[in-house]
Amino acid sequence: MKRISHCAIAVAFAFAGSAAWAKIPPPPPPTEAQKAAAEEKKVKDAAAAEKVKAAQIAAEDRAIKSYQANMKKAGKPIPKPTPIVTAAVPPAAPVAAPAAAAPGARPPAAPTAAPAAPPASAKALEKATEKAAEKGKTK
Repeated sequence: MKRISHCAIAVAFAFAGSAAWAKIPPPPPPTEAQKAAAEEKKVKDAAAAEKVKAAQIAAEDRAIKSYQANMKKAGKPIPKPTPIVTAAVPPAAPVAAPAAAAPGARPPAAPTAAPAAPPASAKALEKATEKAAEKGKTK
């Protein structure tokens, strides 16, 4: 009797599983009103994102000013911000179109990309930041 009930349960699970994997029809294409509403929502979301970004920048500026004021009150030197230098990405070499070759000829080798520039040393970065600081002082 237990075998029959176990088989019945297994069949019920198989049937439920196959129903779960049934293909759902695609949604109908959006109407003009829905397209207009989506565009409006996109514009509102962009405006809200700009507002949030401006609020974030203002909060960061207030935090920096507060930190610097507290450091000044304590008589401690205010640390200079660390400059962030990003590596330059070399431009991609244009790929020439393959010319028509004679039948049976071997195809040309694929062009290789230029090797990336080696990372700058710490001294080079230090010199670059000193030069940038000097330029900022002269202006």
